Amino acid sequence: MKIKKIPPGSSVKAALVSLNTGLPVDIVYDGSKTMRSGILKKPASGKVFLNEWGFDGDGSADLVHHRGADKAVCAYCHDHYPYWEQELSRPLSPGAFGENLTISGLTEKMAFIGDVFRLGEAEIQCSQPRQPCHKLNKFFGVQEMACMVQKTGFSGFYFRTLKPGWVEAGDKLELVKKGSRKFSVEDANNIMHGTDKMNFARLRKIVELKVLSQSWRETFGKRLLNRVQESVEKRLRGSD
Repeated sequence: MKIKKIPPGSSVKAALVSLNTGLPVDIVYDGSKTMRSGILKKPASGKVFLNEWGFDGDGSADLVHHRGADKAVCAYCHDHYPYWEQELSRPLSPGAFGENLTISGLTEKMAFIGDVFRLGEAEIQCSQPRQPCHKLNKFFGVQEMACMVQKTGFSGFYFRTLKPGWVEAGDKLELVKKGSRKFSVEDANNIMHGTDKMNFARLRKIVELKVLSQSWRETFGKRLLNRVQESVEKRLRGSD
């Protein structure tokens, strides 16, 4: 895929509201049950170094679904916070969705798979949407939270690190390179579990998008081969 350089002054008007990190801890839910998770993120003060695998001082308990080079950084748009505060009838602080980057001015509709941003000293590339899982239900104490996030499309998204460097809250996200404008994060969500989930023409096109994460390309490839959508029940509701 050909990457187009962006001329100065034409970047997306996005900024880092809060940089959040946290290591896995035991989180209590349903009164006495516990789960090990890295979803509990707190705003970091000062600069934090971003490497190929994520930020220093950050981690995940589930290294299969929430880590790896394609998912080094999780971002969530602060523009969605008012909606959730009204829906949940509670105030929310940055990092509430377990994201590393609480950003403003960059929604799922505006971010495209393969877009490259300069953030502080680092460069990051949008790799895939975030898929909400049952841990959101437990963390928020709302049984259908993961389903609600999926239905709204306010999923957040992941970045891979192209260039390591120091990052801090207040840094601008400057769009420096863009590729195809055919697949936004919103589009990818729609193909994964929306109205286009069995649109084989769209599936054939997105599976060829090399900047899409390997795991999503594999999922779409299997769907094309088997002509059935994979089950999402365990991801959304868990097994307990």
